[in-house]
Parts: sequence; C-alpha cells; structure tokens
Amino acid sequence: MADLTALKKEFSEVSDFLIALGDEKRQAIILALMADKACQGIRVGDLRETVNLSRPAISHHLKILREAKLIDYRTDGTKNYYYLTHETNKIEQLQKLLTNVTTIISQEDSK
Repeated sequence: MADLTALKKEFSEVSDFLIALGDEKRQAIILALMADKACQGIRVGDLRETVNLSRPAISHHLKILREAKLIDYRTDGTKNYYYLTHETNKIEQLQKLLTNVTTIISQEDSK
C-alpha cells in the first residue's frame, strides 16, 4: 500500500476548494460568471435570475467562492460586481491530487 500521508495533506490543502465546487448553486454561479463574456462582473440582482435564490443566499455562496479564491469583486460606487479570478493555484493543486490518486490506484491495480 502506498504511503498516503502526502495524499492526506494534498486533500487537506484543497478541501475548501472542493467544498466550494461541490454545491450545485455555486456551480450555477460559476457558470453564470463564465458566461459573462465582457468580464465586467455580475451583480447579485443579475445572479438572482440565474440561480433562483434570495439575495442573502447568493451572498452566502459568493462568500464561500471568494474564500476559495474562485471569484473576486470590484466596487463601483455602491454596486459590487463579481467575477472569476484568474488564480489557478487551487486548480493546479487539485490536478496534482487527482494525478497522484490515479497513480496510486494504477499501482494497486497492477499488483
């Protein structure tokens, strides 16, 4: 059996990111932000139409996505515009984790 200590650490490092990605409403928000071709950002009111949630619920999901560094926002007067960040560190960590899991599974299968 492979040493799983490093894998456990990798899981821990991406757990918040996985939680942020795992919710269907947050996935809908991410997709809405991806559809924003102008990349100017989307306001909460515009997201309400897309994800069919209340403003407080959307704000809660946006907070989780911001903490996972998937999105950010800019303020224009009293209006906040949310957009996808261009940080790929967590995505790269997740890719590495998945590669390592696949490698371990392949090694166990070949025994």
